[in-house]
Amino acid sequence: MEERVFENLRFEEAETRDAEFEGCSFLNCDFSNGMLAYTKLIDCVFTGCNLALVKLNNCLINNIVFNDCKLLGVNFSDSSDSFFKVKFNGCQLDYCSFAGKKLKKTMFINSSVKNVDFTEADLTGSIFSHSDLTNTVFNKTILKEADFTAASYYSIDPEVNNIRKARFSHAGIEGLLNKYDIIIE
Repeated sequence: MEERVFENLRFEEAETRDAEFEGCSFLNCDFSNGMLAYTKLIDCVFTGCNLALVKLNNCLINNIVFNDCKLLGVNFSDSSDSFFKVKFNGCQLDYCSFAGKKLKKTMFINSSVKNVDFTEADLTGSIFSHSDLTNTVFNKTILKEADFTAASYYSIDPEVNNIRKARFSHAGIEGLLNKYDIIIE
């Protein structure tokens, strides 16, 4: 399907298999607890959608924008690695996994990114602007040139993550020193 607008549709607990959506817009649709298996999403925009616990079995996600969406518990690691490109604005991404994903220059804007797993992900040049990263896991993560200057509540171990030329605010320095159990005043 190309250049279509889907509005207020209910796909919860539904399985979509081998479908292709290109240049489509999804407005206030509910995909919660559903499955997008071997589906191609290309140049699509999701606005106000509920994708909580959706399964992305080998789903191709290329140049997808999520605006004000609920994506709780989504395992993006199950999606196809080919052409993976996303942008999040005003989204709830709590308990998601991006383990092992290439997320270069990904934007996480005004989003809740709590308890997210970025283990062994490549976030080179990504931006976390006005996003809450409480309990988010960065382990062997590439964070080169990533921008955390307007992010909050992150904890990143510089000894196990590549943070070369990453940007942090003075107020966020504590998030780089948490493991040392020191007091910063």
